[in-house]
Amino acid sequence: MDARPTDTEPSPEEALRAFGRFYTRRMGLLEHGFLASNFTLTQARILYELATRDGLVASTIARELGLDAGYLSRILTRFKAAGLLEATPSTKDGRRSILELTTAGRAAFAPLDRASQMQAAELVDGLASSDRSRLVRAMSEVRSLLEPASAEPPIRLRDFEVGDLGWIAHRQGLLYHHEYGFDSAFEALVAEILVAFARRPREPGERAWIADRGGATVGSVFLMRDSEDVGRLRLLYVEPALRGQKLGRRLVDACIEGAREAGYSRLVLWTNDILSSALHIYQAAGFTCVARRPHSSFGQEIVGEDWELAL
Repeated sequence: MDARPTDTEPSPEEALRAFGRFYTRRMGLLEHGFLASNFTLTQARILYELATRDGLVASTIARELGLDAGYLSRILTRFKAAGLLEATPSTKDGRRSILELTTAGRAAFAPLDRASQMQAAELVDGLASSDRSRLVRAMSEVRSLLEPASAEPPIRLRDFEVGDLGWIAHRQGLLYHHEYGFDSAFEALVAEILVAFARRPREPGERAWIADRGGATVGSVFLMRDSEDVGRLRLLYVEPALRGQKLGRRLVDACIEGAREAGYSRLVLWTNDILSSALHIYQAAGFTCVARRPHSSFGQEIVGEDWELAL
């Protein structure tokens, strides 16, 4: 089920334009000189690339910043005339020149870099630690949605941390509502499971794998104890922008391996028949459906399924 804007919600286009106006104002991007310097925003961005990367050629800067080649050439020519930039013929391709900032160029960039860092620090200074984490997650999600092919930090699987409980309940509640029409009872169930997991002393053979990319939570799965011999896989989810990249299978495989290490003889799970993507992952991992029961839950008439895997 696709998420649709309500009558009171702006369209994605309107929201994006409004955010652009907000962002350019807060970051001072409309001022004549970037960060009260003699450089424009575009010039400062080019200086940043030259100061932080080695072996750059003009075509790479033009491509990655989306700049017209002629416009970029004029800026680079001005940098050279001001003694900020030098070009050395490439040893691999004599038709290209390696661009490097001179000592004067690095001296010109340094105050820009410091001012940019101070500006960012001032903007987040009043935010609580939890809100800073929310900000990082939100920015990562915006980028992954609008530029999914861009270079991103690698995804690591970490343990359960402070802040995960509320975030995972929130995200699963929203995702299952938008995609399957589940009501708030589902979010409440997720929260109850997480509260119980967080409150009790961690049992042997119980743990979580939280998929984290650059500080943003993009998926999770939990291993919980059913009995001495049986573990239960719970709360598998993957952010929509990451689907199709085998993260769900990676999380399930981690849970299976964790269950084996814990000495369980079986790993079980409960799911619903409409969750086709998850069912495909479970089946590919070797789980078998052992029981099906229709039920009325979360505002839907659905069929619950019990799956298990012999370890």
